[in-house]
Amino acid sequence: MELADALAAARATHQSVLTTLRRGGRPQISNVLHAVGDDGVIRVSTTADRAKYHNLRRQPWAALKVDGESFWSYAVLEGDASLSDVATDPHDAAVEELVELYRSISGEHPDWDDYRRSMVADRRVVVRLTPTRAYGALR
Repeated sequence: MELADALAAARATHQSVLTTLRRGGRPQISNVLHAVGDDGVIRVSTTADRAKYHNLRRQPWAALKVDGESFWSYAVLEGDASLSDVATDPHDAAVEELVELYRSISGEHPDWDDYRRSMVADRRVVVRLTPTRAYGALR
């Protein structure tokens, strides 16, 4: 599968399954919401206390699966992952990236000040997946 086709499938939905690798090499799988930037990087919000955060700090690789229009239609994007800093101030770079991620998935928030405070309280980070390989069957 061409990477461009898999990215188009990922742009068509925000719902996906993220796979990271546990310390022993076994997969850790999470349902997530994602957005694909104009740069082709896939972004996901998580917190610094989640398994996927710790897995990605240890081994910065992930796979993201998106479903197509039928059960037999899907795309998987694999690649290197990076993490933003943990949000520590309502106006730091991590929170700014989280705001952009929220907007790309859900539009405008009814109370951005509250959202920003929540990102800090939750210790949120952005996972950035840069796809280097894709496979699947889009039908």
